Amino acid sequence: MTALTDALADPRSSVRLQAVMAAGTTPDAGDLDVLVAQCTVEPDFFVRDMLTWALTRHPADDVVPRVVRELERPEPQARSQALHTLSKVGDPAVWPSVRPLLQDRDDEVLRASWRTAVALVPDDERVDLARTLAVQLGAGPRERRLSLSRSLVGLGEEIVSPVLEAAAARGSEAVRDHVADTERLLHDPDAASLLALERARREVALGRTRSAKG
Repeated sequence: MTALTDALADPRSSVRLQAVMAAGTTPDAGDLDVLVAQCTVEPDFFVRDMLTWALTRHPADDVVPRVVRELERPEPQARSQALHTLSKVGDPAVWPSVRPLLQDRDDEVLRASWRTAVALVPDDERVDLARTLAVQLGAGPRERRLSLSRSLVGLGEEIVSPVLEAAAARGSEAVRDHVADTERLLHDPDAASLLALERARREVALGRTRSAKG
């Protein structure tokens, strides 16, 4: 057992965080497999984020093949963390491996796939990606909707606006509401926090109405 492996087995997240920080500060190729494996089981968000940082400190040629293999693991956390890491590495050659995750059944993986796809999609597939993402408009809780809106906005107004217009024309009321929120975000990036607050208030009001009705 290496010192890094031993530290990552510690129940204290602060110890694990320090160990990963040290591994990223002085990258050692011998730590790569340990760092990748920890992504699957690490329960702490901040440690997971530091794991991605530590991995990006290594040459992409060493990191990418290991991380791409994680996209096929059955554990959702392995897939979502791999997507997050690949989005930070920014190697467009992995796009074909990322694209199937846009159909993933796990919500966290799906949201990670949206962000990663926007970062890696080739220019000639950006419109197709926008249409694929637009299918999800109106679905899920506010966090998921906001995540989708941000991903759509990341594709650019020229690509997204026609897709949003088409979705609103044929969609349900929920889709039209989501399109309106996305268009606000498209023209005012600072509107994200206000949208989240408004959506929360709307859901609370609806919840109270349902409770009153019995």
